[in-house]
Amino acid sequence: MRAGRMRPAVRMALEHSIRPDHIYSVFAGQDGDATERARAYFTGYPPSSPSIGILRDGKLVYMLQRSQIETREARAIAADLTSAFSQLCAKSAAT
Repeated sequence: MRAGRMRPAVRMALEHSIRPDHIYSVFAGQDGDATERARAYFTGYPPSSPSIGILRDGKLVYMLQRSQIETREARAIAADLTSAFSQLCAKSAAT
C-alpha cells in the first residue's frame, strides 16, 4: 500500500513499533466491490465512512466509526490506534 492512500492518523499510528501484520485501505466511492467486502467484516456496525477496523483471524476486534474520527485531531486518533495495536497486535512470547 502506498502511504499517500492512508488517512493521516493511520499513517502516524503505523510508526509505532507494534502494528498489524497486514494493512488494507478501502475508500468508499472509489471501489464499490472492495468497500462492500470490507464492510462485510464490520458486522454489527452500520456503514460508516470513514471507519477503521482491526481484524484478527477474519473477525472484527476493534472499530472506530465516523463519529469517533471526524471531530478529532489526527494525533488523538493515532493514539487510540497505537493503544489498540499494543493490545491486539503484539506478538506473544510463545510465537
